[in-house]
Amino acid sequence: MDGIAAWVLDVIAALGYVGLALLLVAENLFPPIPSEVVLPLAGFLVGRGDLGFWPAVLAATSGSVAGATILYALGRYGGRRLVLRYGRFLRVDAKSLDRADGWFRRYGDWVVLFARVVPLARSVVSIPAGAMKMPLLRFTVLTAVGSGAWNTLLIGAGVILGANWQRVEAWIGSYSNAVLISAALIVAAILVLRHRRKTCAFHHAKHDTSMAFVRGPPGTLLLRLPVSQAR
Repeated sequence: MDGIAAWVLDVIAALGYVGLALLLVAENLFPPIPSEVVLPLAGFLVGRGDLGFWPAVLAATSGSVAGATILYALGRYGGRRLVLRYGRFLRVDAKSLDRADGWFRRYGDWVVLFARVVPLARSVVSIPAGAMKMPLLRFTVLTAVGSGAWNTLLIGAGVILGANWQRVEAWIGSYSNAVLISAALIVAAILVLRHRRKTCAFHHAKHDTSMAFVRGPPGTLLLRLPVSQAR
């Protein structure tokens, strides 16, 4: 067991569910503490009988929401400048913020939900949500739903794998690559669809220029005729 895993085990052993919640707060704020280690290890402890499954999920999700809300508040009340000032502690840089801003502007509030199951995006997406003044209740609900699903999955995997819970971390690496490839394909498909719509709209507008409106006798409706007949 490596140093981080041993430390996580010590925290949970000393503080129980409170310790698990605090670890997930820290995981949101300081990405070097990975949920891919904390949650499967918690699942291992559930399988051993030291923790209950649903109390562990509830504690982890509470910690996830609390940590995400801190980042939301930094984005909302401190702005980009404050976040970047302390970026070295939060492990957030201008490039990752720009990427998260792009996701948020393109996909809207729902990115908060889906980003909770994407390892590279879980933490940073809370900052633009706050900066763009997303309603706090909506942010909290979407964060809780997404984080709850992720926490249930990883704790459940730890229960199933037991002493082999460390395999989850390797699986998550493959999963992250698959998510990034899928996201790239989705973005490409959206761009193609937008291009097709613009092309169709252009051709439709070009077709409409061959039509003209001709005023009829007083009291009658305008007639839409081809330009050749209107002349």
